[in-house]
Amino acid sequence: MSSQEDQFQQAVPAPAASSADDGMTWWYKWLCRIAGVIGGVSCALAGLWNCVTINPLNIAAGVWMMLNAFILFLCEAPFCCQFIEFANAVSARADKLRPWQKAAFYCGMAVFPVILSLTLTTLLGNAIAFATGVLYGLSALGKKGDAISYARIQQQQKQADEEKLTGTLEGQAL
Repeated sequence: MSSQEDQFQQAVPAPAASSADDGMTWWYKWLCRIAGVIGGVSCALAGLWNCVTINPLNIAAGVWMMLNAFILFLCEAPFCCQFIEFANAVSARADKLRPWQKAAFYCGMAVFPVILSLTLTTLLGNAIAFATGVLYGLSALGKKGDAISYARIQQQQKQADEEKLTGTLEGQAL
């Protein structure tokens, strides 16, 4: 029994470990996840529509978009991929990534089909997936500071500038 419990503990990561250091609020995490799921749906539908053509670049872009949808579902909503054995492990590993890494991955993943075939279908299909990357990128920037701390920093910089200015004027007078 203990070996099964150990395997379960290794397969399921502690949620507090990843959520404590990224600085995202619970509602922003859910917003990013929902955007990822909606982006996956839009990529899948637009990718399927893109494959109904005779242009090979459109077919390649459509296949890539469906692959993007699968990866978005796998990382953001593993419950949609219950039939895949490794879905929870991939989702756990994706949750350990920093927000800027997810942002770079999702944005890069969404730009590639647009480069392959610049059509309205690829642009609209990848827009929400790209927006998911942008949301993760914004969370990587961190929280906005309050006005009091900015005022203190500006006051300290102003004092330092005045001290430098008075130091150079005294040096010229001597």
